[in-house]
Order: sequence, then structure tokens, then C-alpha cells
Amino acid sequence: MKFLDEAKVYIKSGDGGAGSVSFRREKFIEFGGPDGGDGGRGGDVWVEAVNGLNTLIDFRYQQHFKATIGTHGMGKNRAGAKGEDVTLRVPVGTQIFEEDGETLICDITQEGQRFRLAAGGNGGFGNAYFKSSVNQAPDWANPGLPGEEKTIWLRLKLIADAGLVGLPNAGKSTFLAAVSRARPKIANYPFTTLHPNLGVATIDGQEFILADIPGLIEGAHEGIGIGDRFLGHVERTRVLLHLVSAQEEKVGKAYKTVKHELEAYGNSIPDKPEIVALSQIDVVDEETLKKKTRELARACGKTPFQISAVTGRGMTEVLRALRDVIVEANAGEADKPAKTPKVRHRDMPLSDDEDADERSEDGDHQG
Repeated sequence: MKFLDEAKVYIKSGDGGAGSVSFRREKFIEFGGPDGGDGGRGGDVWVEAVNGLNTLIDFRYQQHFKATIGTHGMGKNRAGAKGEDVTLRVPVGTQIFEEDGETLICDITQEGQRFRLAAGGNGGFGNAYFKSSVNQAPDWANPGLPGEEKTIWLRLKLIADAGLVGLPNAGKSTFLAAVSRARPKIANYPFTTLHPNLGVATIDGQEFILADIPGLIEGAHEGIGIGDRFLGHVERTRVLLHLVSAQEEKVGKAYKTVKHELEAYGNSIPDKPEIVALSQIDVVDEETLKKKTRELARACGKTPFQISAVTGRGMTEVLRALRDVIVEANAGEADKPAKTPKVRHRDMPLSDDEDADERSEDGDHQG
């Protein structure tokens, strides 16, 4: 399956059905009168997070989503049926933006979460609605209100607990393959990884999700190499594992190069807890290893882990360090009081009372 993390989509909710103009005419019935029913409400456009998806590739083949219109009202006080809704099924971690690409509509972060992107138009009132003591036979009805239509952007930011960053060929994919069942492409040339990969690591009976993104090189924030477009997939992580290959001639410079690109990208990534590890230590001798460990420690200001995904050396220690940071971050998040959202999102269908109130408000403008 191809990986796609951004898509442009056109959506349109259904128009409301028109009200009916009808009069009751039956043999041997002395009093007739208007009996035109109301039109049905148009269908809504929803977005829902579902399990089993980790790409937006489906939206490359379908970019238009339209809900159906409401059924028109009929005689004998028969109201029209509501139009059918349409639902965009997206992976967990998808953000929805307006057409400008900057105004956030909603952020889908939990499986099963729903949000209404466009509400269907209200149905028009039939002529029975307008009957009064001074107007016994109204001969008009309202048309349905039009639905909403707009173009939106879908952007996927994968949900992971820890993110792997580093230069190309720093051993990120090898690390992911060694600690999880993920099977990313591994080869001895730069930019082997062309899109993010996810894996579930287990240590001491506890699991957490790792995200491996393509390597960063100097000038990535300016579009050099693959650029920094995939850094969004580690924005939600609790901790970063910065891998520096022991094969680098100057490991301190390699560390600072990636660190500079992370700071240039911003978006809270530079503020995340960072664990630094000297990887691929099985390819150098002990004397060289000690020298490069000291050099890397001076560059990052802490003692780096020494790991080899091939031999397993140091892997348990670094996984436990990642686990500890994730557990601590999750505990701190759980202790925070729930924030009251500033904007009320209609992520659930309207109740009968709310629907009636909304119809009444819109009805005041339909006459």
C-alpha cells in the first residue's frame, strides 16, 4: 500500500427538501384545508477515525463527497425523509484544515471519534405550517435551504510514542526492525526510507509505538534531500531517539546537523525529551568507540547510549529509557485537569430538541 499523508477533498452536504403545497379534498368531508408536509433535512458530511488505516491513499482515487438531498414534502401532512449522510473514514491522527491549509477545523486523535464537517440544509415548511386563524388556506411553501460546500485538506500525523531521528544511514530502520515486527527497507545507501514506518516495541511486558521517518540532512528545512515534510509524524511523540552512527567521521557535527534541522522546523519538536544513542558500534573498535562517545557527549551535553541493533548490545537499556520517559509523560498528562474547549464542536448528531430549535431558527428566515 502506498503512503500518502496529505489530500485535498471537496465536500458538499445535502440540500433540504422543499415543502409541499397541498389541500385536503375528500368526498363527504365537510372541512378540507392545507395538508402539505415539510421537506426533509439534507444529509450531513462527517469524518470518522477508523482502525486499520495508516495512510490517506484512498482519497487519491476519490476527492468528491456529496450527501444526498432531503426528500420533498407531500400531501396528507407527510414529511420528507432526511437525506443520507456521507462519512470520510480516515486514520487516527488526521487533521482537517480549511482550503487555506492553515485554519484547523478538527484534529482526530482517537479511534471512533466523529466530527460533522458540513451540516445538511433544513427542509422547507409545507403550507400546513402557515395555516392560522386569519389565513385558512395558504397556497405557498418554503424551498429547502442549500447545504454547505467547501474544499478541505486532510493531513495525517501518525500517532506514536517515540520517534527515531538522525542522518540517513544512522541505523533507524535497522533499530525499528530489531525491536518490533516492522520490516522497513534496509540497505547501505542514503534515503533507503522514503516514508514513515511504525512498529510496536516491547520491553519488560510494556508496549509502545515507534515511528521511523526518513533521514534529515543539512538544509532539509529548505527542501534539500527529502526535506522535513515527514517531521510532522513525530510531533505527537513523547520522546525522540536521536541516533548517530559510529561510522560518521565527526559524530558531534552529525548530531548538531540534525539538531539544527529540528530547531528550524519548530512546532514543539525541539522541546521534546531527547535520548541520544551512538548506533552501529559493532563496526568500530573499542578505542575508536570511546573517542567517538566522548565527542558525541560534548556535542549533546549528556552521556549517549552505545547500541548495536545487529548484536543487541545496549538495546535493552535504551528501550527502558524510552519506556520510562513515555510512562512519565503519560502519567503527567493524566494528572492534568480536562480543558474546556473554547469552540463547541458538533461531533454528535443533534437531538430531537436541538434539531427542532435549529429548524425554528432557520424557519424564521425562510419566509
